[in-house]
Parts: sequence; structure tokens; C-alpha cells
Amino acid sequence: MAVYLVAVGKLKNAALRNACGDYYERVQHYLKLLVCEVRDGGRPDRDAEAARKSEGKALLKAVPSGALVVAVTRTGRARSSRELAEQMEQWRKEHRDVVFVMGGAHGLDATVLAASDLRLSLSTLTFPHELARLILLEQLYRACTISRGEPYHKGTDR
Repeated sequence: MAVYLVAVGKLKNAALRNACGDYYERVQHYLKLLVCEVRDGGRPDRDAEAARKSEGKALLKAVPSGALVVAVTRTGRARSSRELAEQMEQWRKEHRDVVFVMGGAHGLDATVLAASDLRLSLSTLTFPHELARLILLEQLYRACTISRGEPYHKGTDR
């Protein structure tokens, strides 16, 4: 099983870039994780719809053929860390490659949502897309440690 993170834009904030790099390295101890950053849609503050459409095309183009697509969106289904770990374990057993798709500052285009197999919400709160990437990477790491029965996860969910 390979896990892909396909996201809009490069991480500009050095602290977030370093933190994401740390969790990327941690996840690599458990599974193959590939990150693909696509170009942002230009000036989304001037035309958010055009930016989303442009980004959506680039995101879908970067999705490997045959992979299960998980759109990371505030309107998706929230899962506990343990539920995410169980879901990832199921995908591993099915030998499914999984792609987590993350939009830019204005979210995901409708074409990306329509092409997704699942929608995952990290929270109903709104986060900057760079911070959402860090949260997802941390949760992937947490899911791996839960699956292995390692002590990182101290949550009481289920």
C-alpha cells in the first residue's frame, strides 16, 4: 500500500514546513508516503472559482490511476484517530493505494469532490490549508502507531 498526499501549493511557512517534514519522516517508518504539490491557482482572492477550477484540474491529473481518492474537506465525514487507523488498516489489507487530496486557500473544486471515493473532515473548524496538511500528516502517523499498538496515541476514543 502506498499513500499519496496531493496538495495545492508549497509550504511557505518555515515552521510548518519543518513540522510537516518531521511527520513525513515518521510516517515513512511505517508505510510508503509520497507527497505531490501542485501549483496554486494564482490570485484566488481575485477569483476564487477560477483558482479552484485550475487547482482541481491539477489535483486530479496528479492522482495515480486506480487509487482510492480521499478528499480532505471540512464538509466530509469526521473520524476519530482510531477509526482512521482502522480504515487505513482495511485499505492495507485490500492492497489499496490511497490518495489524500487537499485543496488550497479556497478549498476543493466540485470536480475533485465528485471524483473522490470518500470525504474526510479533519474538523468542522476552518484551518489554513498549510496547517491542515500538518494535521493530516500527524494523524497518518498516529494511525500507524495505533495499528502497531505503540504508545504514541493516548486518546480514549472508542
